[in-house]
Amino acid sequence: MSVMELLTTRRTYRRFAQKAVPQDVVDDIVQAVRLSSCGANRQAVRLVLVQSPEMVAKVQPLVKWAGYLPPEQGTPKADELPTFYAAVVQDTAIPGDLATDTGIALANMTLAAWDKGVGSCIMGAINKPALTTLLGIEEPQKLAFMVAFGYPTHKASIVPMTEQTGVKYYLDENRDYCVPKRSAEELARSV
Repeated sequence: MSVMELLTTRRTYRRFAQKAVPQDVVDDIVQAVRLSSCGANRQAVRLVLVQSPEMVAKVQPLVKWAGYLPPEQGTPKADELPTFYAAVVQDTAIPGDLATDTGIALANMTLAAWDKGVGSCIMGAINKPALTTLLGIEEPQKLAFMVAFGYPTHKASIVPMTEQTGVKYYLDENRDYCVPKRSAEELARSV
């Protein structure tokens, strides 16, 4: 797949097959973060990998899914849960623009996963205090995001953003996600 194909098809996925993500794909995700561009090459982003079914189950009640949808539509059922989480952690002892560096790392890791057919969901609506304790994250490290990974069991497609849709994603009649995006003309201008 070309980079543009990856960017076009790598969407957020929230329902997954109950099939483990292979270790070589997990290793690629870690490498994608390791190779990420970052300010002054400071490399302040860290990962905590959650791979055991027991730990994945403990993480599940501490994250929220699909804020634009009612829970019965947006939250995966027991047989649709991710099989792997990565906690994205910032080392606050390292100075720099942690938000930008974290964003670049998130893009890299989710694209690396999608290149292998593994979908992802970047999650900011999380119980940070409880997850910090559960995952043993200690100062000066700070939990920023959780990312859910797995093999998607639904589709997600880009649709034109209209006045009717606004920015809110929605489910179609097949329970597939439709994700409105602004037009290129609205997004960029030349001078």
